[in-house]
Amino acid sequence: MKYSKETSKLLQDIGLDESNTGSSEAQIALLTDRIRSLTDHVKKNKKDVHSKHGLVKLVSQRKKHLKYLEKRNSDSYKQLIEKLSIRGL
Repeated sequence: MKYSKETSKLLQDIGLDESNTGSSEAQIALLTDRIRSLTDHVKKNKKDVHSKHGLVKLVSQRKKHLKYLEKRNSDSYKQLIEKLSIRGL
């Protein structure tokens, strides 16, 4: 499957193969990218309640993936939160 250039670059930056988008690390990276773009949108459009709701859902999904990854592979979890510069659980 062909992914966008941004997705491919994002996965390469964290050291994953483009075809490995189902892994927890890839899911967390992709969700983080979407969260950052939605955060900028919500800051500019303060009355956009629907986007705020979507942002909360994305953060919740990422939190679940992070929790799973920390439980299964703590070394990978630590490396990933450092690479993405996000706070852990």
